[in-house]
Amino acid sequence: MRAKTVLPAVAMTAVSMVLTLAVVMMWLGRAVPWPVALVVGLGIDGGWLATLAYERRLAAQGDHSTPVTVVGWCFGLLAAGVLIAHALTAGSSPGAWLAVAWLPIAAKALWLVHGLWERTALTPAALGAIRGIRQEARDEAAVARARLRAEASTEETRLTAVTEAGARVARVQAKTAQTLSRAWSTLETARDGEDTGRALTSVTRPVTPGVTAHWELPVWGPSEPVPALESAPALSDDALDAVVDQIRHSQDPALSYREMAARFRATGHAASEVRLRAAWKRVV
Repeated sequence: MRAKTVLPAVAMTAVSMVLTLAVVMMWLGRAVPWPVALVVGLGIDGGWLATLAYERRLAAQGDHSTPVTVVGWCFGLLAAGVLIAHALTAGSSPGAWLAVAWLPIAAKALWLVHGLWERTALTPAALGAIRGIRQEARDEAAVARARLRAEASTEETRLTAVTEAGARVARVQAKTAQTLSRAWSTLETARDGEDTGRALTSVTRPVTPGVTAHWELPVWGPSEPVPALESAPALSDDALDAVVDQIRHSQDPALSYREMAARFRATGHAASEVRLRAAWKRVV
């Protein structure tokens, strides 16, 4: 993984240094002796290479120096400036030289990217732990989504069933009300008919001439509720234990809990299932 960032930076640096040296030799070689031009080119490349090597040493130690970085970028800008100046003063094909004038800046940028990669690189164990955590989070999210969808589907089914049941009840109530209404209309018609009084008079004793017995219609509507019978007072724990023990030993061998409970309620006693079972445990 490290070679993916360091190899392009090394290749770009080598090409930039060779190109800078060649341009300095061609550009200054016509004005000064070639050894001088060679020294100038090597000085530019050497200064850039020295600052780059020092930066890499500091990076390996986990340190950073801003002055060294500034000096390195100055050498890179100087090399780029030499290439741009040569391109502008070249008599033939200046565009081709301008097209490669960005190589020193690109090499510095690649080394910057490589440094950022080194500062953020993780070990395979850490990367595996991160992948495991992210996979676990995705699994939990998928399970939560599936649970929500299942609950929503269940609630939708329940609401549909309740709605259909309510509709059936409403239809039955409407049909019942319609039947009662027709029956009431039939009763009222029979009560107000011309032959009703005559029929009632013939079956009513004593018969009073000229008087028709009064036939009241049955009441159809709200009626007064019948008061409920008062429930027997609840038994205390001791009384409940005594009743349970008496019923249990009313037969030999002793009754089971189910038989005792059935006889207890058949005799008219009342107690909750929790209290009755607690009394059974105390007695047994």
